[in-house]
Amino acid sequence: MVVHTTACPRNCYSTCAMRVTVEHGQITAIDPHEGNLATAEGPCLKGLSYLERVNSPERILHPMRRTASGTFERVSWDEALDLIARNLLEARRVHGPQSLFYYAASGTKGLLNSCGLAFWRQFGGCTTTYGDLCWPAGLEATRLTFGDNRQSAPEDIAQARLIVMWGKNAAETNLHQMRFIYQALEQGAKLVVIDPRRTPTSDRAHLLVQPRPGTDGALALGLAHLLIEAGQVDTAFIRDHVLGYEAFAELVKAWTPVRTAQVCGVPEAQLLALADLMGEVSPMSLCAGFGMQRYTNSGQTMRAIQALLPLTGNLGKPGAGWVYANLATQIFGHLKDPLDFYPPEQPDGVVRVSVSTARLGTDMAAQQEPPLKVGWVERGNPATQNPDTASVLAALRSLEFLVVVDERFTDTAREAHLILPSKSLFEQTDVIGAYWHAYLQIRQKVVEPPGEVRPETDIYRALGQRLGMTLDQLAACLPEPGDAGVEAWLEARLAPHGLSLDQLREGPLLAPGAEAVAFSDLRFTTPSGKVELLSAEAASRWGVAALPEYGPPTEAPLLGGRYPLQLLTPNTKSGIHSQFLPLKVIRQLMPGPSLEMGPEDAHLRGLKDGDRVRVFNDRGRLELPLRISLSLRPGTVVAFNGFGREDGGSVNQLSLGRETDMGFGAGFHDNLVDVERA
Repeated sequence: MVVHTTACPRNCYSTCAMRVTVEHGQITAIDPHEGNLATAEGPCLKGLSYLERVNSPERILHPMRRTASGTFERVSWDEALDLIARNLLEARRVHGPQSLFYYAASGTKGLLNSCGLAFWRQFGGCTTTYGDLCWPAGLEATRLTFGDNRQSAPEDIAQARLIVMWGKNAAETNLHQMRFIYQALEQGAKLVVIDPRRTPTSDRAHLLVQPRPGTDGALALGLAHLLIEAGQVDTAFIRDHVLGYEAFAELVKAWTPVRTAQVCGVPEAQLLALADLMGEVSPMSLCAGFGMQRYTNSGQTMRAIQALLPLTGNLGKPGAGWVYANLATQIFGHLKDPLDFYPPEQPDGVVRVSVSTARLGTDMAAQQEPPLKVGWVERGNPATQNPDTASVLAALRSLEFLVVVDERFTDTAREAHLILPSKSLFEQTDVIGAYWHAYLQIRQKVVEPPGEVRPETDIYRALGQRLGMTLDQLAACLPEPGDAGVEAWLEARLAPHGLSLDQLREGPLLAPGAEAVAFSDLRFTTPSGKVELLSAEAASRWGVAALPEYGPPTEAPLLGGRYPLQLLTPNTKSGIHSQFLPLKVIRQLMPGPSLEMGPEDAHLRGLKDGDRVRVFNDRGRLELPLRISLSLRPGTVVAFNGFGREDGGSVNQLSLGRETDMGFGAGFHDNLVDVERA
């Protein structure tokens, strides 16, 4: 029996450290690793379900080629690689290398992920995406306001006396954070939850505010109005550290309690109570979720919310501050997110960064000179997870040849001409960072890949040889073959930072420069060196107002139209987007998708709990079982994202590919629908 230190690499706040027990070449136990103080209680059910996932009978173990009848047949690696090489060489010969479309998403984290794009550069180039589906509007808003995406250590929130969870359901999506929140509550802190849904996070809240979806920016401006009118602002902090306060104060004069209540659909009494808490209770930690910045107005929304912190002097001290993203572990590249998501200001002529992730299907179809002919997808499932499923499927099906690298038959894999089996997190060593805490962690190889599974770096090396790449070209983009080559490659990237794999094998390490309290020096890396409520860059780069003005989302019930219900498609605690949901252990707790609707909206349509309903708009339709929920405000319905064709279809059959107002994010929640009995 051997016990290894490793960590979960999924696109999740916690990035849990784990101890993995291996006996006779099989993983037999997954336990907590106390070395990561943020996740010392251990992985969630998803992390524990790796015991099933890595050995699932549904896992792809061999290259699979689609036949003329649409089924898949097993082929050898030689056949698979030869087939890929022929298609790539022909596409490059006729159309040039940018006729290859390379799509890599966030399904797993690790330094080795960079090898993919580096390989395609050696091929001569490719076309790829810009933007991100997850959180870039919030990242960009934070960068514009504070200069950098920094937050205090996770445990610092326990020192807050007021915690505002704005659009974040940490009890299901960041459960380790709740331990620190409960510590604060036990010491007398107050908890406010702002969310159109009543979630488990609000179970111990002192105040739950349920605004209309997409009106959070108006709510923030209304709160700022009340704070300024009551004189509950930190004038010294504003004088020394804030740019644009006078203009901002003038802006919020119009956001009276009456107007704010009308726009947001919340009682005036709640506005007054929340403003009093923010003005009187300190320190305040303001923790924002990702879902709230998946509207077309979300960048300006986030800037408006952020303004409440400098107004009240809640920056740079224990228990206070903005809790959204901690990019301390992004030490290995020359750009941090969100700038790393953006198209280059000067294209290099090799990689064409011209497809918006938010508008994936339509932008793929629009590419010319050259058009896209061959596709390669890894670490992602765009057929399910990107907006506007119909256009994404049409774009994938228009490719002459599509390769998908994955562990299982996802909706995207089923569109492929060739599927290559991908490694699991236990089958190749890598180093991973995080975005809630500041720990760097090793993701160790602890077992051999099953069947004919190969790590992606091995796939690229074998393919590169067939494409005629030289040894120097392969060395420029890939580690040398074998485990020793991978470890040498990783060591070369750790060494400049004074780190090593042996250190990480002992346990997680805080990244160099990690800070317990963000902005404790009150130095902000904005152009003015201050917190910028007035941002010239917001106006010049994104074409929005320099102040965080409120405008409604592009699709909102208040604007009228045929469809009266706002569809929210949040994450479920049982999966990470489309990962984990098919596992048997997960299905015991969440048998499948459903539509949640409040009793008032159900009564208006003559619907009852358990009915089979049709959710529809001009873009598509979806049939789901109905679950009546008292947690939703009227006019709002919820269907969790992540389910695909085998469960009746993706929620993105109803969404449209639209970018957020800044950051090149995706406006998933600008999505109006109606519901009827199926």
